[in-house]
Amino acid sequence: MENLEFRFTAHPARPAAGAALCGVVGSGNMEILIRPGDEADACTVSIKTSARGFGKIWEAVIADFASRHPVGGTRIAINDMGATPAVVTLRLAQALGDYTGGAQ
Repeated sequence: MENLEFRFTAHPARPAAGAALCGVVGSGNMEILIRPGDEADACTVSIKTSARGFGKIWEAVIADFASRHPVGGTRIAINDMGATPAVVTLRLAQALGDYTGGAQ
């Protein structure tokens, strides 16, 4: 397992829930938990992944997502079992939609 940590500046999210969990930890999939963070304009991301050596790709995929969506004020925890970048983006959008009640 590899542990990665990132921080991104982003527009603030408007939470409708205290936390949101989506996905399932399984082959080629991932689980995401979004909950309130400490900084209104920042998103911190903690990733546990079975696929070692892909830190730069993770950083690029999540930086792109954070630049297009209001994720400020959140902490995101990801448990990954080899999800592709497309699945990562899909699960992030699903979790953020649950967290904000669809108000993205």
